[in-house]
Amino acid sequence: MIRTHTAGSLREEHAGQQVTLAGWVARRRDHGGVVFIDLRDASGSAQVVFREEDHAHDLRAEYCVKVVGQVRVRPEGNENPDLPTGAIEVVAEEVEVLSESAPLPFPIEGNVGVSEEARLKYRYLDIRRQQVAQAMRTRSKATYLANEVLNELGFVYVETPTLTRSTPEGARDFLVPVRLQPGNWYALPQSPQLFKQLLQVAGLERYYQLAKCYRDEDLRADRQPEFTQIDIEMSFVDQEDVIAVGEKLIGRLWREVLGYEIPMPLPRMTYADAMARYGSDKPDLRFGQELVDMTDYFSGTTFRVFQAEYVGAVVMPGGASQTRKELDGWQEWARSRGAKGLAYVLVQPDGTLGGPVAKNLSEEELSGLAAQVKAEPGDAIFFAAGARNASRDLLGAARLEIGRRCGLIDESQWSFLWVVDAPMFEEDGEGGWTAVHHPFTGPKPEWADNFQDHPAEALAYAYDMVCNGMEIGGGSIRIHRAEMQQRVFDVLGISKEEAESKFGFLLEAFKYGPPPHGGIAYGWDRICMLLSGGESIRDVIAFPKTASGFDPLTAAPTPITAAQRKEAGVDAQPKGEA
Repeated sequence: MIRTHTAGSLREEHAGQQVTLAGWVARRRDHGGVVFIDLRDASGSAQVVFREEDHAHDLRAEYCVKVVGQVRVRPEGNENPDLPTGAIEVVAEEVEVLSESAPLPFPIEGNVGVSEEARLKYRYLDIRRQQVAQAMRTRSKATYLANEVLNELGFVYVETPTLTRSTPEGARDFLVPVRLQPGNWYALPQSPQLFKQLLQVAGLERYYQLAKCYRDEDLRADRQPEFTQIDIEMSFVDQEDVIAVGEKLIGRLWREVLGYEIPMPLPRMTYADAMARYGSDKPDLRFGQELVDMTDYFSGTTFRVFQAEYVGAVVMPGGASQTRKELDGWQEWARSRGAKGLAYVLVQPDGTLGGPVAKNLSEEELSGLAAQVKAEPGDAIFFAAGARNASRDLLGAARLEIGRRCGLIDESQWSFLWVVDAPMFEEDGEGGWTAVHHPFTGPKPEWADNFQDHPAEALAYAYDMVCNGMEIGGGSIRIHRAEMQQRVFDVLGISKEEAESKFGFLLEAFKYGPPPHGGIAYGWDRICMLLSGGESIRDVIAFPKTASGFDPLTAAPTPITAAQRKEAGVDAQPKGEA
């Protein structure tokens, strides 16, 4: 071994011992003939003292060095209580530069502001930072725990293919040309959904995997084209069984990584209730400000804007004190979300109501308005009117924005819940229906026989786990009966020929005694982000891409040459078509 001890392991009991350390020069301080450096390795850092300048004059930030010296207790008054090694220092006798460092593109130590693109371009330097390295270690610990929990519960780890056929799962596929079969393409899997169901047909009964998934989705701030999920599938189960496994997994992670005991069982809320009260299927329950349905209240209004399918409101505490510019800013905010604007009424300190909307309301509507929405003097009341889903979505987003702007969200709190009973289908905008989850999601037992007759009302046997307003996992009990699967395809307008083309290998397998089965998948990057206190999933991915899908480290994606294009068969037609 090059070293006898790690820097972060040294304590007072090592005083008097000669040690050999190896790591990087984190900081250097010259004190008139005495040079101090902080030597950092993966375990932490220790202070090294050089009595003679010629031992240390060449050392610069991030040089990789080996130091031989003796551990001693720091002189009284020189201790650093903020460091685990703060009571000792190493008096250097020998130093060897193992490798030099070029001038750094940004400081490793300290919290100097650095652009994310620079950090990702030099990610190998960024990971040397304590907070980034700690996030990697937290992810590692969580991964070991997840494997431990699922192994204890009798699950079998199975790896599924990453080169497969294209199947419709809600997003665009990443496609890979096949050189040996010009004109044909593999697709990278959006999830192992079909394979994990095949493993249930295969009789493994309990499967799990840390699965890489790929989705060619539109740009979004906290989204990666490749991501990881913990994929779980079980046979001979109902919703309660899957939920029990999910709670054991998440409970163990929070207990052993953060020392936090999640109160179990987790509360549950129906999808309908979540949308009505919070305007979201992943409500953040760390603060109040619930939506108020005002449709009946304004049922006889003469104000044309409120003569709508749905009218809802949300209260902003203290919002009446906003300037005109700030109130206009809310309109821009609403328009950026595709809405026409955000109507508002201001409750003045004396209780009177002001603002443009108030001028269009009757005395009777004004007199009971504040009480109806539980607004106090000084508050602002925001309204959305129109189609129910779109209006609730706008108000739900406004509620979250109010929570952020007014400091209502308790960032120290953990809020978990299950959202259950989501719709099976939603309108596709073209007069037809699409699956809310995927075409293999089963109906709730009470809808098993007649969901095809009431697609707008039918409920799915599905469940999502939500933490602090983020969906961290979701799953369902699957369809395993051929006739029920065909009824779902009929609602979705998928013909037998189309179903055979898209899902033929799964439907073929389902001819051979498929068991009742269901499962759940957790967004592993998001869970690790929450456990490490990060703000983006990029914080817990070793080499992430930017929000645009660009990799600053390798400058990917890149064009390919004409020769590569020809060899890969990018422009070739399948033999049948040719």
